[in-house]
Amino acid sequence: MISDKVTEIRAQRRRLRVRKRLHGTAVKPRLVIFRSNKQIYVQLVDDDSGRVLGGNSSLSPQVKSQIKPGMKKVEISKLVGQALALKAQSLGVTQAVFDRSFYLYHGRVKALAEGAREGGLKF
Repeated sequence: MISDKVTEIRAQRRRLRVRKRLHGTAVKPRLVIFRSNKQIYVQLVDDDSGRVLGGNSSLSPQVKSQIKPGMKKVEISKLVGQALALKAQSLGVTQAVFDRSFYLYHGRVKALAEGAREGGLKF
């Protein structure tokens, strides 16, 4: 479909527009979000060395054990953010650069960011 292709191109442009201003280091990695219809994934990326320092998702065991039946996706996203903050603290990371990709800062993306902030990450 033509409209699907146009939507994909627009999303790619938004992603590049956001990402060209961001750069993660080992001290202050880039916090990258990917959101699917059912799950949410987040990673800490060091762009200098080109490697992932750590990540978390709504499918990881420590988050999955906290999910109760009937929880909303926004609440699950907040749990993922808090779990990532704990993992970042164990890696010695206290600050990050927030990369929302092409997603607007509301809903699940905002909840994940607030959860990470509550867990101790600064961005």
